[in-house]
Amino acid sequence: MAGSEPTDGVAREFIQDFGEAYLQFGLPRLMGHVVGLLLSDPGPLSLDAITERLQVSKGPVSQVMRRLRDAGLVEKQWVPGSRRDYYRAHPDIFGRAFANHAALLRTNLELARRYRDRVDADADPHFATRVAEMEAFYARMVSQLSEFLGAWQREWESSWKDRIDASETSPATGEPGAAS
Repeated sequence: MAGSEPTDGVAREFIQDFGEAYLQFGLPRLMGHVVGLLLSDPGPLSLDAITERLQVSKGPVSQVMRRLRDAGLVEKQWVPGSRRDYYRAHPDIFGRAFANHAALLRTNLELARRYRDRVDADADPHFATRVAEMEAFYARMVSQLSEFLGAWQREWESSWKDRIDASETSPATGEPGAAS
């Protein structure tokens, strides 16, 4: 079954570096290690396989998996003949992660819009100017992010979806092919 082979040196380095990258974003290093492992392995992995491969305790991995599932970055996947939960990276994990980030930035736009009309420009022109600047900045950013995400989704559908499906291991057969 997929995930039973040891992680090679390049994949181990990738997993380690992915953990460091997550840390730079203020996220747990373990979360990055889990995502890196799921990206580097073609098959769905059980929690036991993940903890064994990363040499960590099951409790923290379970919490990380819950957060990743809530964010839509990983999916549970059924494996015929097994009662364990198996996980894989969402096929468009990068698009999902970007959309999550863009949603967080939209909250800043909403914040600026909420305060724009409440700030008295005559009484506090500096504050009013900065709130107006904030609104303009985040409005432009949200617009650009939306354009980028739309372009990425079109590219992903036309260039990546089938390649990813073909590269993943089928849980039913253990062979490369559509894992869904």
